[in-house]
Amino acid sequence: MAILPIIEVPDPRLRQISKPVETFDAELQTLIDDMFETMYDAPGIGLAAIQVGVPLRLLVIDLQESEEGSDEPGPKNPRVFINPEFSDPSEELRVYTEGCLSIPDQYADVERPDTIRARWLDRECKTHDELLDGLLATCLQHEVDHLDGTVFTDHLSRMKRDMVLKKLEKQRKQNRAA
Repeated sequence: MAILPIIEVPDPRLRQISKPVETFDAELQTLIDDMFETMYDAPGIGLAAIQVGVPLRLLVIDLQESEEGSDEPGPKNPRVFINPEFSDPSEELRVYTEGCLSIPDQYADVERPDTIRARWLDRECKTHDELLDGLLATCLQHEVDHLDGTVFTDHLSRMKRDMVLKKLEKQRKQNRAA
């Protein structure tokens, strides 16, 4: 396994629409393993293939939800979503403070449907069709956005988006000076 470089805004590849996965082979399995290693190292809870420069409709998620009252991450629960799609978004919305490995250390409140019906293939090419809610629904919508060439700041007002991007640029300048 390998830790892959994560591309960051404003890299134009993040605006690319990813192509469906058609071949389930050893190369795909290696990519999935590398994506998990990269996500855990970052650390993050979700990573789309395009964020490591691979324009395929593939993403990995591990919420590592901890027990109530604990600051420690919970046990690993890696989930693979290949060619994910969702439908039936609830009218009830949920606000979650989102961050993104491609927009490091920047966070903003994003409003998304609280529940969605999702359909995807796992790494063994088994089909899943489930009603998802809460953080998993939010995370899946965030990662599917990446597959469609969208980043979470696209859901913000122009003023909030500009503020996040200015903070990111200021952080990058400080990191270069250090």
